[in-house]
Amino acid sequence: MAVLSKIRQRSFFLIIIIALALFSFVLADVIQSGTFNSDANNVGSVNGTDIDAQEFMKNVAMIEQQGQGTTSTQALNSAWEQELRKIILTEEFEKLGLKIGSEQLINIIKQNPNLSQNPRFLNAAGLFDENKFKEYLKGIKNAPDQTEWMQWKEFEKNVERYAVEQMYNTMIKSGVYTTKAEGKFQYKLENDKVDFDYVTVAFSTVNDDQVKVTDAEIIDFMKKNSKKYKSDNTTSVDFILVENKPSKEDEQAMLSSINEVRSKFDSVSNIAQFVNANSDIKFDSTYVTKNQLPVEHQEALFNLPVGSVYGPYVYGGHQCISKMVGRKANASAKASHILLSYKGAPQSTATRTKEEAQALANTLLAQAKANPGNFAMLAMTNSDDPGSKNNGGEYDNITPGQMVPQFNDFVFNNAIGSIGVVETDFGFHVIKVTDKYNAVLLGTVAQKIEPSDATIDATYAKASQLEADANENTDFAAVAKKAGFEVIPATNLKGYDEYVQGIGSQREIIRWSFNKDTEIGDVRRFDIPQGFVIAKLKDKNETGLLPIDIARQQVEPVIKNQKKAEIIKKKMSGNSLEAIAKASGASVQMATGVSLKAPIVPNIGNEPKVVGKAFGLAAGKTSEIIEGNSGMYVVRVKAVAKAPEVPSYATYISQDKMQNQSYAISKAFIALKDKAEIKDNRANF
Repeated sequence: MAVLSKIRQRSFFLIIIIALALFSFVLADVIQSGTFNSDANNVGSVNGTDIDAQEFMKNVAMIEQQGQGTTSTQALNSAWEQELRKIILTEEFEKLGLKIGSEQLINIIKQNPNLSQNPRFLNAAGLFDENKFKEYLKGIKNAPDQTEWMQWKEFEKNVERYAVEQMYNTMIKSGVYTTKAEGKFQYKLENDKVDFDYVTVAFSTVNDDQVKVTDAEIIDFMKKNSKKYKSDNTTSVDFILVENKPSKEDEQAMLSSINEVRSKFDSVSNIAQFVNANSDIKFDSTYVTKNQLPVEHQEALFNLPVGSVYGPYVYGGHQCISKMVGRKANASAKASHILLSYKGAPQSTATRTKEEAQALANTLLAQAKANPGNFAMLAMTNSDDPGSKNNGGEYDNITPGQMVPQFNDFVFNNAIGSIGVVETDFGFHVIKVTDKYNAVLLGTVAQKIEPSDATIDATYAKASQLEADANENTDFAAVAKKAGFEVIPATNLKGYDEYVQGIGSQREIIRWSFNKDTEIGDVRRFDIPQGFVIAKLKDKNETGLLPIDIARQQVEPVIKNQKKAEIIKKKMSGNSLEAIAKASGASVQMATGVSLKAPIVPNIGNEPKVVGKAFGLAAGKTSEIIEGNSGMYVVRVKAVAKAPEVPSYATYISQDKMQNQSYAISKAFIALKDKAEIKDNRANF
């Protein structure tokens, strides 16, 4: 008691000491992690404009909340793209002096039904009243609680930004046009045709081992084509996965446990209560069809007599035993239909009358009955239901009450194979009942197969030892092999990535690999849901080009083909197409009616260089050797058919203009983004 009394007397000093200790701990971590650095409070910057981390992360949280299933990293990347666009375009708007006035703002607001149709802003005639709206704004502006006013100002800012961006896009589109000459050119691309004979020797005729490609050649090729092969900074990590898996002893213990439960299951009367008391998955009273049961145990489970127990069996990482509770006939069905809608019916775009729809339904009914096997084709060519039309009108696993009453009654009150017509609010349906399914209700005790505490401790010890060994031995593969594991590579990781190949969402590993204090060769252990990861940083790529292992997949075939081209050229000698064919072991082939719009060489594929060369030659002339996409070619033109002049090229002009206008808007932003000075610190978050 005396000791406690002294502690109470000195509690104030103890609190001070503990607080100072905690502060020292946090401060050390802050200094180590670089939080006091100039970049610590910024996610990045665009043209010198910093992106504040606090505000940015608020936006990330909002995106994550709004997007169901959106992960934090996906939300972060989405917020980043929004911020880039906002800063880059705002700069352009300011340079151009683009703004909207109060009258324009009111006009935009009038187009928003949430405001323009709000009763508080309507006059006696039911029309939007600007004065009432302005009075409302004045009221919330002067209100003691400024929450609503601040929300309005944020909304107003977003409306203004949207309107200015539309003005900007309109300006870009207005500067894009297509001349008559360009329209005519598009017409000629599509309608001029060429016939030619050709000889080709494919690149595949030269073995790959005849043309080796070095890393230096790949790097040199990328440097010459740096725009095409540019990349964000990347890292590569090798890792060992030490899984937290149950031991054989754990599995045997679980099997004993589930068998003990099984011995009591036969005599249980309240199945739901028993399942909930013994299972990691609660009792589900849903009747299920055969195809919804575990595939390996489907037959046994579905055919189980009522009251009988099956198991134990393993499914979904659980030891399971199932008891048949009950059966239900015609629990669900499969049916196909053809909807014939008419003008005025809900969601209808049809122009036919109700009488015409009914007449067509009866006609299709007769055809379907005469040839039931053709029902799917009739549905695809006639149905007005976009949800099933492309699937031959089929709906599977229809449950009672799922469809509108008339449809439901026909399906469940008629035998399999029945075909008939019913009328619903949506129109007339020609229906074919394809199948009906019985269903069963099972009570399943499922106990998750998990490692014991002893196994988890042993796995942790093993992972810790691996980490220590890997830090002492530079040969990571040898350490893994000695312990009975394999090294798994994870390449081309970017600072804003979330997933690591083979182990899923692992943002912490990616952050570590990009940390400026993490050096190549560093090793660290990470706890993950599956167990433990021993990761070793293999490489940091800050060249601005693709990592060599990724680039090799894309660039090596190109360089190989260039080298193969030189070998093939030597074979393709001769003064005529026939002589070249003989010398190279190929044959003379023919292509007819080929256009520049679709430069396809028959049985080979897209070859724009080859077709372009053919159009440039006079009839009877033979080309030099041409390097195509799939091999080397020599062509001899037979005839070029020029398309006749037409009175108007308006259709081609219009199509080309629309395409280019849409293309110009996206390309304008891409150009601005490429030009911008962007500093990306997402790897730290």
